[in-house]
Amino acid sequence: MILAASPWWNTALALATALGYVALAAGRMRLQAPAQRALMTLTWLLHAGALLANFTGEPPRFGFAVALSVTAWLVLAVYAVETWVYPRLQATLTLAALGTIAVLLAWVFPGSDQHNLPTQWLPVHWALGVASYAMFAMAVFHAWLMRRAEQAMRTASEATPGLPLLALERLTFRFVGAGFVLLSATLLAGGWFAHSLTGGWVWNHKTIFSLLAWLTTAVLLWGRWRLGWRGRTAVRVLYVGTGLLLLGYVGSRFVLEVLLQRA
Repeated sequence: MILAASPWWNTALALATALGYVALAAGRMRLQAPAQRALMTLTWLLHAGALLANFTGEPPRFGFAVALSVTAWLVLAVYAVETWVYPRLQATLTLAALGTIAVLLAWVFPGSDQHNLPTQWLPVHWALGVASYAMFAMAVFHAWLMRRAEQAMRTASEATPGLPLLALERLTFRFVGAGFVLLSATLLAGGWFAHSLTGGWVWNHKTIFSLLAWLTTAVLLWGRWRLGWRGRTAVRVLYVGTGLLLLGYVGSRFVLEVLLQRA
């Protein structure tokens, strides 16, 4: 985390992406759908450029903030697809705010040097992990919209998320299922890499929190299948599982990179 050492194009791309998200949030009510999609696509491409600049720089870097930035980028991509399928879905302001925070965090905390990786397959493990983060982020996002829809129904409010409650619930659990599959693959890949390098499973904070997140999600899916969990119960369990997953990599790397100032 040394801002002065960052190449000027990293800074330019990060700031341009943040401005794109701000413009997307500011113009969500004024811009027509085609213009909004064009601005979203441009911002998404700028975000991709900022990430590539981080990965292909000298040295290439990766850390907790970059993982969050990639997660936000994937979430924006999924949301863009969703708005084509469900044009009434309205949550641009929330996602634009999250995107702005994520890209600026990755600029301020670019992560640690990744030149000397213990295995060339380690990025596969990271990619699976970040993809699972994105799916759980989308599940939490839809669960939040679901709670908003429930509240709007109780209060007869017109401020609805734009999708029926049952549709939001189905989407929430589809993302939970996708995240569970990706998290399972992440744990299997991590276990395989650890066994090939050290001859056994590596027990650390990341492993423990990730396993707890996997178990919590498994309980959620089982409760949904066997007990018909829905509403507040399901959402609370989802929040707990996602929180544990965040503590797994992002939390442990935040402590190392920011609080302890270690790579």
